[in-house]
Amino acid sequence: MDTKEFKAAVDLLVKERGIDKQIIYDALELALTSAYKKNYQSLPNVRVSIDDEKGQVKVYSFMTVVDEVTDERTELTLEEAQKLVPDIKVGETIEEEVTPKDFGRVAAATAKQVVIQKIREAERNNIIEEYGDKQDEMVSGLVAMEDVRNYYIDLGKTQGILPKSETIPGETIKMGSNIKVYITKVENNSKGPIILLSRNHYGFVKRLFELEIPEINEGIILIYSVARDAGNRTKIAVYSEMSNVDPIGSCIGERGSRINNIIKELNGEKIDIIAYDNDPAKFIENALSPAKNLSVFITDEKKKEALVIVDNENLSLAIGKKGSNVRLAARLTHYKIDVKTVEQAKEDGINIVLE
Repeated sequence: MDTKEFKAAVDLLVKERGIDKQIIYDALELALTSAYKKNYQSLPNVRVSIDDEKGQVKVYSFMTVVDEVTDERTELTLEEAQKLVPDIKVGETIEEEVTPKDFGRVAAATAKQVVIQKIREAERNNIIEEYGDKQDEMVSGLVAMEDVRNYYIDLGKTQGILPKSETIPGETIKMGSNIKVYITKVENNSKGPIILLSRNHYGFVKRLFELEIPEINEGIILIYSVARDAGNRTKIAVYSEMSNVDPIGSCIGERGSRINNIIKELNGEKIDIIAYDNDPAKFIENALSPAKNLSVFITDEKKKEALVIVDNENLSLAIGKKGSNVRLAARLTHYKIDVKTVEQAKEDGINIVLE
């Protein structure tokens, strides 16, 4: 085996793949030991040693020193051993190099697949270690490939899968562009690590707010909940435990600078920034924005059910197109919300007097 070429190949793997050199040499020694036993009808008492500085590969056969020999192929008595090594003790071994002249050719052919497998395992472990704790986080990547169902995003050491069903409706994604994506799942299966990505997940909006609004990142402003209809509208409830902080104004920014950056990233999606309130009735009223003049009644606190009475002018605003506004408000507040006018409430036997 060309030792210089062998060492250069290992060094290249370490540099390009970022794998610990010891992992590669351990895999090689295991593979070469197997190759020797298979091709030279060897006894089980052999080991392969690789000099990682010189790249030299040597095979050794060893005998174990015992008090009483039970297998003459692998053991010898202390008396026999001391003829070879005077100060040897029971339990120690005597080794003899048995490297065949043509071992390099045979070993290379036999060990190739085992080594590749070990390298792939190490790469998978590196990827899982790097991305395993990034689930539910936002990262940036390069749009590298596309097929009928997915975009493949280059994240550096690996690729993530962005299903087209997880993009923002109406947005155009160009090959070679850098985009922000939200990691929804990281798993390791038989085919290797899979990193699933999204741009229409509600968590994507949450991470964008953390990125664009320093007060959120610093914990001055807190996000209570997010409800999203990707491509249409998002409602996000915020608050601050500091009385001198305006959470909504801070999120909007001077002349809308902060919120406009987020809207641009979301391809023009509308965003309602809602003031969270400990009073569920007040919170529901806020969540139904842009509707006004609402009367909210908590009908069942345990089941989290509420009745909202609106005038005719605000009915359509409260419900929204195809029910989107009230549906998002319900998800934001975690309440089942029933919206009615005074007339509709009376028809259902509910007498309400609006102030």
